[in-house]
Amino acid sequence: MASGKDGGGRAQETRLALVRRARKINRVLAEEYPDAHCELNFDGPFQLLIATVLSAQTTDARVNQTTPALFAKYPTPEDLAAADPEDVERILRPLGFYRAKTRSVMGLSAELRDRFGGEVPRTLDELVTLPGVGRKTANVVLGNAFDVPGITVDTHFGRLARRFGWTRETDPVKVEHEVGELIPRKEWTMLSHRLIWHGRRVCHARRPACGACAVARLCPSFGEGPTDEETARKLVKTGPFS
Repeated sequence: MASGKDGGGRAQETRLALVRRARKINRVLAEEYPDAHCELNFDGPFQLLIATVLSAQTTDARVNQTTPALFAKYPTPEDLAAADPEDVERILRPLGFYRAKTRSVMGLSAELRDRFGGEVPRTLDELVTLPGVGRKTANVVLGNAFDVPGITVDTHFGRLARRFGWTRETDPVKVEHEVGELIPRKEWTMLSHRLIWHGRRVCHARRPACGACAVARLCPSFGEGPTDEETARKLVKTGPFS
């Protein structure tokens, strides 16, 4: 397949070159973030499912501060499904949208109790039938609780996938499928962690730290942020993150 030109006169990347570059970025980020992992604290699939649902529109750090009290009082789906909603709301109030989140976690707990024998299902098709659970949440649970590869397209992942030129899509499901065609399935869960870590630390939405980026030479968006290393280093963040 020959390279053509895009509208700006730049050489278009062949499919093979795109795949090779995407996999190289993944390898470099693996070296950059050897400890990349889910930044929600959890013990088992049920806690991870609840924590992930609660993490919408708040920070992982705040969820981690809130869930210990919730799980201490309601350790099982049966316990949470039978809870006093007002009590759950009091615990979840620091997270914002606490009434809606209370309905979601109590509703999905009741579904786990009534439909799945109190166990978190192990398939995406079943998980997304639970209240408040979409593909992103389902893939977090599958990848981190059950070792089932999945791509978690949050705002960081989507932004980086577009900056890397892996996709032009904005719809998370389309991003998931397009990126999944570039990276081996066994790498999907860790790829998700690596892009999310890189997005939180270096490749920020408004002012990416391009000059301090480990994959700068592989990124077609290099230059969207400061390219001077000293300036860029000041933009690099450390946790805890949203």
